[in-house]
Amino acid sequence: MSVILPLPDPIVRRPPGAQRDARELNKLGKRLRHQVGRAIADFGMIEDGDKVMVCLSGGKDSYTMLDILLQLQKKAPVRFTLTAVNLDQKQPGFPEHVLPQYLESIGVDYKILEQDTYSVVTRVVPEGKTMCSLCSRLRRGALYTFAEEQGYTKIALGHHRDDLVATFFLNLFFHSKISGMPPKLLSDDGKHVVIRPLAYVREDDIATYAQAKNFPIIPCNLCGSQENLQRKQVKKMMDAWEHESPGRIEQIARALGDIRPSQLSDPKLFDFLALGRRGDAPLPDAHDWLAGEPHGDAEVAQERITDAD
Repeated sequence: MSVILPLPDPIVRRPPGAQRDARELNKLGKRLRHQVGRAIADFGMIEDGDKVMVCLSGGKDSYTMLDILLQLQKKAPVRFTLTAVNLDQKQPGFPEHVLPQYLESIGVDYKILEQDTYSVVTRVVPEGKTMCSLCSRLRRGALYTFAEEQGYTKIALGHHRDDLVATFFLNLFFHSKISGMPPKLLSDDGKHVVIRPLAYVREDDIATYAQAKNFPIIPCNLCGSQENLQRKQVKKMMDAWEHESPGRIEQIARALGDIRPSQLSDPKLFDFLALGRRGDAPLPDAHDWLAGEPHGDAEVAQERITDAD
């Protein structure tokens, strides 16, 4: 009696290039999961029972953030929910169907908010002036209001490592202060905790990942078309640095997490008055030291010192 054996399943062979691309994508995805997971742990971004509102703009950063958070959620040591939220600001030509179609295709809970901030910005901001500041304030207000109404405990934004570094330089160059964009932030009114899970992730890696995953990117034509943005100036500077000295931006990003107050000049952060004190008598203040100076003004004295140098 003859036995008919089933034919083996055909072996599907992918071209060498496709195999290599798949390996590189897996490797990149692993690195992004590691960096996001470490940021979440380092800053206590997500706790058990959190309701996380993932702000989805349609750009590469927020798509990548949502994708990585969904992957981490499956094996996370705590339970938390994710809801993708997009604010439709009624910009002309905005493809309203793109985000709902994508989010439904991957089975993610989502909400599309509608608020015509575009008309407000274009009416209030003079032609030729940057729109980002007002636009971001209106967007933030709408998202914060919705988060409070729905009881979200965390608001996740897609800012990455390069954004954190660029904000530091923006504040340094244009606002004369040492401050940046923290990975975790309590809003001014104390009602919202904002988290930035991509705080350790390079923008180049995000761009590569988004392209490989074929996310349906929606460009922001409102602010992206403005060439006079201070942030663009800083970005050009950072790109030039990275081209000349690869790894420099990473070094700066690490420095932002290794602050030495005693090596700076802010007496509010470090008690310089107590440093090396030899007695308990009150120390004379600037007025005492400058009593013999014209006007008794510390600023005048500083100008003289600068001139002498």
